[in-house]
Amino acid sequence: MTAPRVSFEFFPPQTLEASFRLWEAAQALAALKPAFVSVTYGAGGTTRKLTHEAVQTIHNHYGLNVAAHLTCVDATRAETLEIAEAYSAAGVSEIVALRGDPPKGQGAFRPHPDGFANSCELIEALAATGRFRLRVGAYPDPHPEAGAPDADVRWLKRKFEAGADTAITQFFFEAETFFRFRDACEKQGIDGAKIIPGVLPIEKWAGVRRFARRCGAHVPTHVDEAFETAIRDGREELLGKAMATELCTDLMEGGVRDFHFYTLNKPHLTRDICHALGVLPDAHLEKVA
Repeated sequence: MTAPRVSFEFFPPQTLEASFRLWEAAQALAALKPAFVSVTYGAGGTTRKLTHEAVQTIHNHYGLNVAAHLTCVDATRAETLEIAEAYSAAGVSEIVALRGDPPKGQGAFRPHPDGFANSCELIEALAATGRFRLRVGAYPDPHPEAGAPDADVRWLKRKFEAGADTAITQFFFEAETFFRFRDACEKQGIDGAKIIPGVLPIEKWAGVRRFARRCGAHVPTHVDEAFETAIRDGREELLGKAMATELCTDLMEGGVRDFHFYTLNKPHLTRDICHALGVLPDAHLEKVA
């Protein structure tokens, strides 16, 4: 089986120690020649400046194709498009366009009075510039705010109609979850090949379990039970690596050729999973790094 194409997500550092972790992660994974890497925004746009700095550093120092996250949160339309303009001026040609999470304590998302009301408005404005390849979010499990069973599929279709090029999914635990979602999207006229599954290598189950509950990702009982046993036996990380590798293998057997890994700025699990899938480092790049 041909090795898949991979991409990686990082988050911007907020301390000197975190900066070192990010640069080490970028260096460790650059040799795998990712199709792109992305850099997130914090909730409520709290890391906007840090995100911009991290994007520029990764782009300039590691020569990676960086997709910068951009959200609608707490900014006017003009301010948001100024950020996009700054990315373009820095040589960044890809953006992950998202509505974004509301600031902590705000509850439901409320758009800025002069800002974009939702991700589709943002995508449409960015597409009109003609400067960016646009990637967007997708939800194989129902988004917590989805009002109907097919709401996530219909909203994703709107994103593609607004100008999105590809979609990256929220993480999930079973291949069948992705296949059901992809089938539903294709029935609505969305090209399934444009939907990239997001994979979260699990190092600490307790944190992932809490995050899954917040974002609506369904946790199968057998996964919960397996991690309970693994934690007791001191094999939590080993299980996380095995489960992610098996998930990717099942997805590849179903025709998937692209994976986006949520690295949490900890590269070793992602690197080992990629190796198991046949994504091997470029010897020259590894030596240079």
